[in-house]
Amino acid sequence: MSHPFHPDNHPLHLPLSLQQRLELLFPNPLERQRFILHAIEGALQEEQDTEPPEAVGGTLHLFTDGGSRGNPGQAAVACILEDPTQGKILKEHFECIGIATNNVAEYKALMEGLRIARRFHPNTLTCFLDSELLVKQLNGEYRVKMVTLQPLFEMIRTLTRSFPHISFQHIPREDNHRADALVNKALSQHPFPPFTPPGKGETH
Repeated sequence: MSHPFHPDNHPLHLPLSLQQRLELLFPNPLERQRFILHAIEGALQEEQDTEPPEAVGGTLHLFTDGGSRGNPGQAAVACILEDPTQGKILKEHFECIGIATNNVAEYKALMEGLRIARRFHPNTLTCFLDSELLVKQLNGEYRVKMVTLQPLFEMIRTLTRSFPHISFQHIPREDNHRADALVNKALSQHPFPPFTPPGKGETH
């Protein structure tokens, strides 16, 4: 029988400097643990992919979307990897990620999409997002000012080095309806109780 993760039962022995950075970015211990767990799960998933698919090469299109019900609230991510020359979907992925803001969900959706795309070794990867803010941040037009987004931004920058050519393009939400539908599908399949931000809903 499996038991829920709890930091007291599974202490993480991190270097002091790393602990301090995480505490600065995520003062809430539960949010800090969620971030650590998501990073570990992503790394483990990559290790499980010991039989990568046959390299496609050429140009691939990646559509990603993320959203939360509440902002922050219960959130989910989705990505679709497509071979435009054949009009063929190579991979679809969607999952719930717990409590997050819309922007965090958008970043995590792109991260997951990039991890999937690099297994196909495209020569060129074009990423389509309906978040104009993220596209401008990724293209260097806007600075990333939110401290909670900075580590996600750096992770994406690291992932982009896996591709010879990569670009980020903004598209209208209606043109990203497939990824948006997968986000809603994930949230509908795994409903959670409504999220109440700390300090609200307390009675005395």
